[in-house]
Amino acid sequence: MKLSDVIGQEHVTAALAHALETGTVSHAYLFTGPRGTGKTSIARILAHEINQLPYSDERLHLDIIEIDAASNRRIDEIRDLRDKVHTAPTSAKYKVYIIDEVHMLTREAFNALLKTLEEPPAHVVFILATTEVHKLPETIISRTQRYAFKPVPLDKVTAHLATIAKQENITIEPAALQLIAEHGEGSFRDSISLLDQVRNSGEAVTLAAVEASLGIAPATVVDALISGLAAHDAPAITRQLRQAREQGYEPTRLAKQLGAALREQILSKDAVVPLHDALNIAAKLIEVPLSPEPQTYLEIILLDAALASEKHASSEQARSAPTRNAENAPTPQSTTPKPAPMATHSAPPATSRPAEPPKPQPSTAKKPEPKTTQPEPAPQPASNPEAPAATTETEAEKPTGTAVLDQASWNQVLARIKPQYNTLYTILKSAHATFSPGAVSLGFERAFHQKRAHDAKNRQIISDAIEAITNQAVRIDCVVLEKDAKPEPSAAPKPAEASVAPDPAISQPAVQAAAQATPPSTNDAVATISNIFGDAELLES
Repeated sequence: MKLSDVIGQEHVTAALAHALETGTVSHAYLFTGPRGTGKTSIARILAHEINQLPYSDERLHLDIIEIDAASNRRIDEIRDLRDKVHTAPTSAKYKVYIIDEVHMLTREAFNALLKTLEEPPAHVVFILATTEVHKLPETIISRTQRYAFKPVPLDKVTAHLATIAKQENITIEPAALQLIAEHGEGSFRDSISLLDQVRNSGEAVTLAAVEASLGIAPATVVDALISGLAAHDAPAITRQLRQAREQGYEPTRLAKQLGAALREQILSKDAVVPLHDALNIAAKLIEVPLSPEPQTYLEIILLDAALASEKHASSEQARSAPTRNAENAPTPQSTTPKPAPMATHSAPPATSRPAEPPKPQPSTAKKPEPKTTQPEPAPQPASNPEAPAATTETEAEKPTGTAVLDQASWNQVLARIKPQYNTLYTILKSAHATFSPGAVSLGFERAFHQKRAHDAKNRQIISDAIEAITNQAVRIDCVVLEKDAKPEPSAAPKPAEASVAPDPAISQPAVQAAAQATPPSTNDAVATISNIFGDAELLES
């Protein structure tokens, strides 16, 4: 057997063959890579070709010495090796030392080996092989030529297994060969060992026989678990896992199969489970082999994913419910209450109401056409003459099926927040609310209160309360008012502006004296407390 006969590591064998042709043989080689990829086999072939000897698995040569570092890891063995390397080869050109699993050597043994690698005799070649190169000291790695072996491609493993099966007269299904190669994970040794194991299951090796031998669950089991995740069916998942355990399927291998199936769905963008959920589940399934109780941990992962998905779906349905209710809501005249401020406007008689809402245009009063072309007014209750005017003035500003956010509905919002969030209610009560279509601006005299109200959690509470009262989503702006700039609420008139006739029985000097005797306002008291103790929250009792 020659280097050219090796399958799957052409990048390594080609470089070594070129070195042999040019005569540039190194004094030390390092072969690293996964198990079963041919590191030891190539080391043996290379040792024979360096000495121009034919290679056979059964034939041993005195000048080719193999050392298992797992069994000879102490410093005494390495010291013995260091003493013997100076002995000339018996019949070959080079004395070749193959040290397998070299990462198992102790630190003292590495130090003893290092001296030999630094100044080796001309007739000695070292070939080190390991699956865990990160455990080797950098001083050892730097004194070798390193060749990294890679897992053998799946198609090459399958083709090689088919060749072996033909030579050994093994009848095996192509799907079974494919499964064996996949189980080998790029390792020729593991794949060939498994083929030798399943050949005794019967005259013809079937896919079912290989699955039973490996403890692999059929694809129907994996599909049933994925369907249970998609349907949020926790009982079905539990029942399927129990059946898998009773049939002897290993939970670690089942977790691996399930992760591979979810990965295929994610890459194909044809996932039954939502892509984000599938990715999270696949990430957690990697931890199953590390758990002391893989079966229980696998069940917890799948049930948690199913219940979390169900809760997410329920919350999405609940959030979409107000939108559907708004689309199916009746007309504003039958469901929307009248805004309180509109009651102060005078309304024309029902028989003379114009076809369109009155607009403040000077030219409207000069045109007589509305009197002759107005449509028949809708019948109104006789006991409520102000209803048409209130409906006319607000109908153009509010969306269908929603209430207008004004001072009256804002008071309802505050009343809704108060029972559960008293602190937030107290902060909002001190705010100066300014309303505009689709937005409300909350002005605060203190930055501390503005910061608390602007918090994402508190703004969500306010938004939910507004949506519950007005059935519409509103943007919330929280600002700090400039000093001496306190806007009045847009819908509530100032007490000083109320049109109340003075009482002639009370003289003007008496009013001034009463105003001077009035105790300081609550705001003045709050300001005094804040000057002493700093910004703080005052809760209502």
